[in-house]
Amino acid sequence: MPSIFAYQSSEVDWCESNFQYSELVAEFYNTFTNIPFFIFGPLMMLLMHPYAQKRSRYIYVFWVLFMIIGLFSMYFHMTLSFLGQLLDEIAILWLLGSGYSIWMPRCYFPSFLGGNRSQFIRLVFVTTVVSTPLSFLRPTVNAYVLNSIALHIVYIVCQEYRKTSNKELRHLIEVSVVLWAVALTSWISDRLLCSFWQRIHFFYLHSIWHVLISITFPYGMVTMALVDANYEMPGETLKVRYWPRDNWPVGLPYVEIRGDDKNC
Repeated sequence: MPSIFAYQSSEVDWCESNFQYSELVAEFYNTFTNIPFFIFGPLMMLLMHPYAQKRSRYIYVFWVLFMIIGLFSMYFHMTLSFLGQLLDEIAILWLLGSGYSIWMPRCYFPSFLGGNRSQFIRLVFVTTVVSTPLSFLRPTVNAYVLNSIALHIVYIVCQEYRKTSNKELRHLIEVSVVLWAVALTSWISDRLLCSFWQRIHFFYLHSIWHVLISITFPYGMVTMALVDANYEMPGETLKVRYWPRDNWPVGLPYVEIRGDDKNC
């Protein structure tokens, strides 16, 4: 039985040819397309600092986990080791758990919690802790389970899309869902149609997934921040801004808090 640290000890292997450019890096493009996680993570922490001071400083934990995902994903694709795979997937699990804890609207809580966020956070924490060792049982299905959690988040934002007339929120939901759908299509295509992509010598769909999902997370987080504000911050107005410029066709979203006189 190979060591969990050993190169190619994972059962998961992506479509990109192994060791094509280096004897030390198993999947070159899949490894280095994780760099955006290290750029967007600190940048979002800086841009969202005023919001975090008002809403919850646990938002910094979310972005630290975001960067850890990039680190572990880089390690996994560099080695294709079993340990790297599990570290990558467990980091994603904990990131999703932190996002649920901070931004899940109370109206979607299980009814037995009575809308109590502290109890909901405990429930999410216990579920995440229990799920962590379970990820060792059937490692090949972990990624599919994590993507099914993403489907639940998409369901929630679509429900909120129907409720709101806020143009900024509707735009963010539209962009977030499209980015996620294109990213997921790339992931599934690389996983299930590898023989076709190999025939046409195009091995980069999982790399495209990395880039798209690293952009989807900031859009998704800002979307949930706006949704959450409707429930948790009724005395504040959140304005969506884009880095580096609001008028650029492409930018990284964040929120600016503007106080107003609105009552609960």
